[in-house]
Amino acid sequence: MKILCTSPSFAKYDDSPVMALKQHGLEIVMLPADISLSELRPHLADTLAMIVAFTEVTPALLEMAPQLKIVCKHGVGVDNIDLKATAERGIYVTNVPDANKHAVADFAFSLILAGARQLTQSVIQTREGRWPRIFATDVYGKTLGIVGLGNIGKQVVLRAAGFNMRVLAYDFYQDEAFARDHNVEFVTLDSLVRQSDFITLHTPLTTETRNLFDEARLKRMKKSAFLINVSRGGVVDENALYDALVDHVIAGAAADVFEQEPLKTHPLFSLDNFIPTSHIAGYTDGAISAIGARCVEQIIQCVVHQQRPVNIMNSL
Repeated sequence: MKILCTSPSFAKYDDSPVMALKQHGLEIVMLPADISLSELRPHLADTLAMIVAFTEVTPALLEMAPQLKIVCKHGVGVDNIDLKATAERGIYVTNVPDANKHAVADFAFSLILAGARQLTQSVIQTREGRWPRIFATDVYGKTLGIVGLGNIGKQVVLRAAGFNMRVLAYDFYQDEAFARDHNVEFVTLDSLVRQSDFITLHTPLTTETRNLFDEARLKRMKKSAFLINVSRGGVVDENALYDALVDHVIAGAAADVFEQEPLKTHPLFSLDNFIPTSHIAGYTDGAISAIGARCVEQIIQCVVHQQRPVNIMNSL
């Protein structure tokens, strides 16, 4: 029984997920993350499960995989997987929504701090021998707006408490008990945008959230505010963000995600008040190991025990 994996970080730090598959009679075939559909084709005919990171799971791919039972996202966002096509074929799509929550929340807060203190500019100018005296802004005591109060957003709340921040949140599904216990105020998105000194995004990419931060919404932010995106690239209109940073509509921004990835060049990269990183927020040894283990658990549950897996994303 064959399992295909195209996630470059699966079992990177320990081989226990691979050993668990083998113990259940499952063969794992590791393939490159950028493998083409034509190169995938010879492997798909007898594949029962796939572990994917960035691979596009399309109807064309599914046609080549008649025995496929489950596609497990080695991470959270499933926008690269056709949920409708998989559901029509009775193929489960699952993800791992909370295994990397601490890593991503840590990273989001590091970008908040780096933006506020202009850390990248300080490092670059100091290395150039310029010994800069950069006067930055405080994080302590400021207002933090969190768009998407899910597993990761809640962890950001816990970190903000150490900085005595006022926390505003916007989410389609409001966890009132958590908000009450941690002094979080649910507000409208426009209210959050107007009041926040820092805004951090933790929402999936859907038709409702695509370009959620467009030109109009960016103009509603404080001129002194910072926008942090560790969710999905399409949530922010990148052209509008570039204009907002160039025109100093907002003070700064950081993004770990982009509409096109991997990304070698982008106009945003030229701006001193923009911090780009390469979709690495969840890349820690602990997070990657936990995600791999959860993926394998779901595959074993589905393929070996013929039971419904957890975290089903395509309404089966």
